[in-house]
Amino acid sequence: MLISSYNPKEMSDILVVITAPDDGDQTSTVNDGVAQITNTKGQLLGYNFLAASTILPELKNQNGQVFLSTDQVAKLNAKLTAAGFTQQLTADTTPKFVVGYVEKLEDHPKSDHLKITQTRIGNDQTVQIVCGSPNVKAGIKVVVARPGAMMPDGKIIWPGALMGVESDGMLCGFRELHLKNAPDEKGLWIIPDDWQAVGEAVDFDRANTYFPAK
Repeated sequence: MLISSYNPKEMSDILVVITAPDDGDQTSTVNDGVAQITNTKGQLLGYNFLAASTILPELKNQNGQVFLSTDQVAKLNAKLTAAGFTQQLTADTTPKFVVGYVEKLEDHPKSDHLKITQTRIGNDQTVQIVCGSPNVKAGIKVVVARPGAMMPDGKIIWPGALMGVESDGMLCGFRELHLKNAPDEKGLWIIPDDWQAVGEAVDFDRANTYFPAK
């Protein structure tokens, strides 16, 4: 998994690359403008690339989550090698926000408001996602944040479980997506049937035109 973010207003010219979730104590090693973060077992958690725009000049037009191409990751790996680090990065170009279709749902055995959904995210792929939105139901199209997605508030979606039930992603509502002019209320954004096809990467430029200006 490869999750990258670049926020020059808050963190200056630093590209943050995350490869695994935090799991307690960490060790940071800095060399030649790169900080490597590992856990106590030596597992790579990520890198911080200082003066990142000197490696990837196109970052100057970015803010928030950055979806790195294979060529961009190769340039970062070249920098890692030059800095003496042996643990390399692997590109992840799969879309992290996709159109999903809730095929069915059932009650969570340990909660009176959570539902266990079976949500199709492609022609041959259905995932289990636990959801607590009040308007979740079968037969709707929704935005699915896949593991590796970074939400607009900075929250990262990891594979996990909710109250003992596995959940492989998140069904997204108005508040989580921060869509322009969207209502500030609980609930999923239910996508019209003809908006986008199931499995497609969400077109956020178009989505930000969905709600009329206030």
